[in-house]
Amino acid sequence: MNENLTPQVAETKQDRAKKMMLWFGIASLIMTFAGWTSAYIVSSSREDWLPDFKLPPAFWFSTVIIVLSSVTYWLAYRSVKGGNNKAATLLLAATLALGIVFIVSQFRGFSQMIGYGYYFTGPTSSITLSYVFLIAAVHIAHVVAGLISLLTVGVQQLRGKYGPGQMLGMELGITFWHFLDLLWVYLILFFYLYR
Repeated sequence: MNENLTPQVAETKQDRAKKMMLWFGIASLIMTFAGWTSAYIVSSSREDWLPDFKLPPAFWFSTVIIVLSSVTYWLAYRSVKGGNNKAATLLLAATLALGIVFIVSQFRGFSQMIGYGYYFTGPTSSITLSYVFLIAAVHIAHVVAGLISLLTVGVQQLRGKYGPGQMLGMELGITFWHFLDLLWVYLILFFYLYR
């Protein structure tokens, strides 16, 4: 570290670096999911493509849940900025619960797809559903990472680490969570509209 930097300037630079790392990670995820959805489009010209598959109701339910979880996270953020730590803690707990419900409903969606006769692999599978299973499963893995981040934010909140002017960890967590929310909304609309 440059000895001429004041501690405040050094901290500001570190904060900017952390934000940039998060945005580089998000950009990488955008490219990854763009690649998979592009491959999905290219594969739609295959003879074994299933053009009229039905998305499970649990996927639509999970969409409502993840959007609601972004709202509760945002309200928690606003509560911390307003100095209402008790409300912030409750809202972070609600966000965590909604994130878990999202994952459970995603697995329920997989069960519903299997109930429709759609399988990820095997003789009765199709490339269409293999993409849907894969993309949704990878998104779930990132939601698990988001839940770990959310747990970290919650613990830090309980320790009183956040407040006006001290919001970086929560800002990083909420940015990633909102990204996961928007990504799922994009994916569900993509699967629904592009057949």
